[in-house]
Amino acid sequence: MTRTTRTRRLGAGLTAALALSLSLAACGSDDTEATTGAPTELGENEGQVSILAWPGYVEDGSNDPAVDWVSSFEEETGCEVTTKVYGTSDEAFNLAKSGDYDVVVASGDLTLRLIASGEAAEVNTDLVPNYEKVFDFLKDKEWNTVDGKNYGVPHGYGANLLMYNADVMDEPTSWDVVFEKGSAYQGKVTAYDSPIYIADAAMYLMATQPDLGITNPYALDEDQLAAAVDLLKAQRENIGEYWSDYLKEASAFKTGDSVVGTTWQVIANVIDQPNIKVTIPSEGVTGWNDTWMVSSQAENVNCAYAWLNHIEDPKINAAATEYFGEAPNSAEACEYASSPDFCATFKAGDEEFANKIWYWRTPIAECLDGRTDVECTDYSDWTKAWTEIKG
Repeated sequence: MTRTTRTRRLGAGLTAALALSLSLAACGSDDTEATTGAPTELGENEGQVSILAWPGYVEDGSNDPAVDWVSSFEEETGCEVTTKVYGTSDEAFNLAKSGDYDVVVASGDLTLRLIASGEAAEVNTDLVPNYEKVFDFLKDKEWNTVDGKNYGVPHGYGANLLMYNADVMDEPTSWDVVFEKGSAYQGKVTAYDSPIYIADAAMYLMATQPDLGITNPYALDEDQLAAAVDLLKAQRENIGEYWSDYLKEASAFKTGDSVVGTTWQVIANVIDQPNIKVTIPSEGVTGWNDTWMVSSQAENVNCAYAWLNHIEDPKINAAATEYFGEAPNSAEACEYASSPDFCATFKAGDEEFANKIWYWRTPIAECLDGRTDVECTDYSDWTKAWTEIKG
């Protein structure tokens, strides 16, 4: 089993043309460049498949011998897996354009970009038998379905949590600990290094400054974006490190260089120290509902579909989502979890809870909150703002 070793990180940046194509994709225009025509049948497996994924999503036992759902796939299908792990959706977008990957797992701030730029192929879910078992409320979502066409299948869903060092502070009840009260931990506050983190600030402002009129943290007009940018610029004074590599954040919390900030459950799992805890603040959380997508440049389409069906298998999906720290995509997956409390902890299948998470979305000029009297800022605006915030 081999793994790709390329580790270079590419800068983010979207042109106005792409921003326009995103707007068109979101409203279902026929002018989008997305690849048309999903396969109606599959052929013989090609013997290999290349996957671009978040850390913890494609485990072959290299990191932990007990954590391996790749080997069974290779044995069953004859498709040898190579994997490239990425740290942010912006990095993944640039890597996906290389054409080196057959399969990409993407969060909601990436999926529409891949569709609009023609990098994602339409997926025939009839060729993914395990798709039928997925929770209905995870299917046909606006971040992976355009004009009634599916461009992938759901993996799992989860929240961007607040992590803190209990030796340093009591359990925070608000995100104000990283925004307005961050000076108490100057140099030891951490935040996710991506333009999409602007949504976390917008979500906080939505709860604390209702006069701004924010009703969706991914639908910000110029004034609302400016308010979020101002909040993040103030936070910048207290940031010790922005993170995209989850192992680096884990290390910073272990050494005490970071004591509070946004995180994923998998990072807390890696740290595995009783003084490092996670919580859901009163203002709520952003989060993700990830999608497995097939590249429009895929050279190994049959093995790509085989992987999609494998990762949708309830037993495999349970292993993958439990390891990462997120809710699985089906009720049947809960039956295979190693912990009897797993699905209860992550509220798997709780549609009401799932609907409360502000899932990552790609900001576009056509306001996602339904406003038509104003133009919203798009992802290119957020990218410029993020560069300005970080200085």
